[in-house]
Amino acid sequence: MKLSKVFFNAVFKNNPVFIQMIGLCSVLAITNSLMSAIAMGIAVTFVLIMSNGVVSILRGIIPDKIRIPCFIVVIATFVTIVQMVLQAFFPPIYDALGIFLPLIVVNCCILGEAEGFAYKNKLIPSLVDGLGTGIGYMMAVVAMGLVRELLGYGTLLDVQILPESYPGIGLMGAPAGAFILLGFYIAGYKLLLSRKKGD
Repeated sequence: MKLSKVFFNAVFKNNPVFIQMIGLCSVLAITNSLMSAIAMGIAVTFVLIMSNGVVSILRGIIPDKIRIPCFIVVIATFVTIVQMVLQAFFPPIYDALGIFLPLIVVNCCILGEAEGFAYKNKLIPSLVDGLGTGIGYMMAVVAMGLVRELLGYGTLLDVQILPESYPGIGLMGAPAGAFILLGFYIAGYKLLLSRKKGD
């Protein structure tokens, strides 16, 4: 198995947000701020890498009939570690992510990679797949957060970018604006991929 192919497939060809359209709750909810988007992207990437690694190591031990509960226990362990670290060292980010931080446990993106890849493959490819999927997810949430914060509030990372007289587009801060923007991103991404295939 070629690791570079595993990585690029996870990032681009099977992007969890723009192609598979999974794990969208957090993408829509926390991307009204670029900082929250980056923090969620890092948290999801960490959990993906670690849970893929553990599931891959234990795949010969975990009984097939109870594999999903086992995956959830593994994922919940790493989500709890992320929660504790953020609560201890980065309280503003912990507060900003709110309920969507513990909900990483049921993020279909992570559970799907544990079931679809890590449970069937060796350790190194599983770690690479987790890293690629995490980067693909982070690419999507950062792209969303960048546009929503800039157009919605005129700021980036809480630094004023547009003139202070800029009134902001209220829709960009609301879930409806996130849905609309995500639709444009998905359409644009699929258009790019289809043109690349045509070359």
